This record gives sequence, C-alpha cells and structure tokens, in this order.
Amino acid sequence: MGDPVARTGRSRQVSAVVLALLVPLGALTVAGLVLLWPSQAPPTIESGDLVTGTVVAVRDCPDLPAEQCRQAEVTITSGPDEGRLFVAAAPAGVGAPEVVAGDRVVLQSNLDAPASQRYVIGDFQRGPVLWVLAGVFAIAVVVLARWRGVAALVGLVASLGVLLLFVLPALLAGSPPLWVATVGASAIAFLTMVLAHGPSLRTGVALLGVLVSLLLTAGLGAVVIELGSFTGLAEESSAFLQAFGAQVDPRGLLLAGLVIGALGVLDDVTITQTAAVAEVHAADPWQSRRRLLRAGLRVGRDHVAATVNTLVLAYAGAALPLLMLFLLSGSTLGQVLTGELVAQEVIRTLVGAIGIVAAVPLTTVLAAALLATESGYPGPSSPAAQAGAPDGEPTSHAPSGEPDHRAQRPY
Repeated sequence: MGDPVARTGRSRQVSAVVLALLVPLGALTVAGLVLLWPSQAPPTIESGDLVTGTVVAVRDCPDLPAEQCRQAEVTITSGPDEGRLFVAAAPAGVGAPEVVAGDRVVLQSNLDAPASQRYVIGDFQRGPVLWVLAGVFAIAVVVLARWRGVAALVGLVASLGVLLLFVLPALLAGSPPLWVATVGASAIAFLTMVLAHGPSLRTGVALLGVLVSLLLTAGLGAVVIELGSFTGLAEESSAFLQAFGAQVDPRGLLLAGLVIGALGVLDDVTITQTAAVAEVHAADPWQSRRRLLRAGLRVGRDHVAATVNTLVLAYAGAALPLLMLFLLSGSTLGQVLTGELVAQEVIRTLVGAIGIVAAVPLTTVLAAALLATESGYPGPSSPAAQAGAPDGEPTSHAPSGEPDHRAQRPY
C-alpha cells in the first residue's frame, strides 16, 4: 500500500483544487447577477381584469343555437362586483369545455361595458387542486427525506425565485439570453445543491461537475443552433412575444431554455454519482483509486442510459398532440424530425444528453480522487499489506484489533 501521509496530502490537494475552482465560479455568478439584474419592471400585456366566480346555472342563448352561444349565471366572488349575480358568456362550439352549475371559474371583465356584456368565462379555477397536490408532494418528500427533504423544498423555492425574479425579467428586458441563462442556472445550482445536500466536499464535487457541464451544454447548444439555422419562432409563445413587441431574441430564448432544462438532470446525475462512489468506498475502504473509479463509472453508465431514455420520453410525452398531427399529415419521419418545431426538441434532448455524458466521468473522477486518498488506507497494517497483496487489491475485512472503516463517510 502507498504511504498514508502522502495519500492524505493528495486528498488535500484535490480538495484545494475543488475549492479553487468553485470560489471564482461563485464570484463570477454573483457578478453576473449584479450586472444583468433588470433595472426596470418587465413590460406587461393588457389582458383585461380577471375575477373569480361560481356558476349558478347554464342556459342556451335565446336567438342562437347552443353550438354558437351559451350563457351562464355567475355569482362574482372577487373584484368590485363581488357578491352580485351576472350573466356571462360561456364557452361554446366544437371542442369547447363544458361549464355546469357549481363550477368555479375565472372571468375576464370589462367594467365599462353594459351589465349583460361585462363578463366572459375564460377558464376554470384550479388553485385548490394544485395546492392539495403540492401539499401531498411536500409531505411525501419530508416523510421520506426528513430534514433533507425540507432543505430540498427550500431549494425548490429558491430556484423558482431565481427564475421569476432574475431570469424571466432579464430576458424580457433584452439582456443576452445565453449569459442570463448561464448565470441564472449557476445561481440555481449553487443555491439548491448547497441547501438540499449541505455544504460538503461531496456537494462541491457534484456542483463543479454541474457547472462545467452547463458551460459545455451552453457552448454546444449555441453552435448547433447557429449551424442548424434555427429561428426560435416555431413555438407559438415565441411568436406571440415578438408580436407584442417584447425585446427578446427568439434564438437566444431557445438556447436559454436548453441550458435551464439541462440543469435539473445534471443536478441529479452528479449528486447520484458522488453518492454512488461514496457508498462503494464505504463498502470497501481499502480499494485503490482505479478500482473505485471503475466501480463509479459502471454505475454512471447505467445512469446515463436511463437518463437519456427519460429525456426522450419526457419530450415525446409533452409533444404527443403535435406528433399525432404530423402523423395525420402524412409526413415522413425525416420531415417530422427535421422540421424546426420538432428539431428544436431533438437538439434539447441530444445536447442535454451530451452534457450528462460529460458530467458522469468528470464527477466520478473527482469523487474517486477525493475518496481514495482519504484515511480509509490504514497503511502496512491493512489485510492486503499483511497478506502481501499488491497495491490496489480490494479486501473484505478490517484488520484484527483495528476499527472497521466501512461505516465512515470521508466526505
């Protein structure tokens, strides 16, 4: 076996390298937030005042068939007419949602119009269902993960805060989308990973893997979008932004979405890899760095295979109606995949997958280098040394009379 003092020294060198890289990256993230933080409130689109109400009754219009016109008596539950009963236009026609008595709805209002034309039913109230679902999710996370689950939920709130307070307003203000997305994703990574997993070297290794992979993903995405002549206008939402005069580069917006979308998967992959390497080391602390690295990469291969499949299925599930329309149109598979509307989902999948593939060996190498140089090597008294085994051969038991290092977590 090697000199334990030298191994501990190498461990400190690895730790110092991780910190030396994370500190300037964190400083650059903070500087980016300060420089790109929007100085003005984002522009708004006039969409009318929204109020809530409860449907009392639904009836056909007097002079028109039900397929063209429906009316609902609604008790207004918010706004200046709260508590009053009004007749509101209800959805009608083929494919329109059915409104029945007792439904809680959202109405668009025009207070300057006559009473009979003041309100139009625009949507259903879904808040109660979503709040209940969110509560069940939070309880499940806390019951399983306990305080780590609470920290993860706090990290989730922090992620939403960065998106709503920085990323979206900065994009609407016309800031460079690539820089906004990179800085925002880095800030989310620092906040969520430290909150959810605690400030440790394990977290630092995973965080470094995320940040490096994010930079690779952003650079590769920018090249592919340029070479593929993507416009970013295939999605209706991007076209609407342009129509309403928002100062947003649609191609940059496509790239920003690619970077933000890759972040969640990279978080999962890097944390899982560091945890896997740590558990393999804990099961047999006498392993060499090479054997520990190989074990971690075996786990990483399975993780990459499963994650790539997850990405493909997630995008396919979200685009099912669109894919069905292409099928009905008689388009060939090549035409479907190379059309911009589907092709931008393809590049999201492939570029994100390449970032994941890069994150696995990077994180595993750092984790193995850190763990394999820790105090799990007891020096010449180890079973391998007593048996004359060559350096790097794993053993199954701690030496007699010495503490078992299997339960230790070096980081």
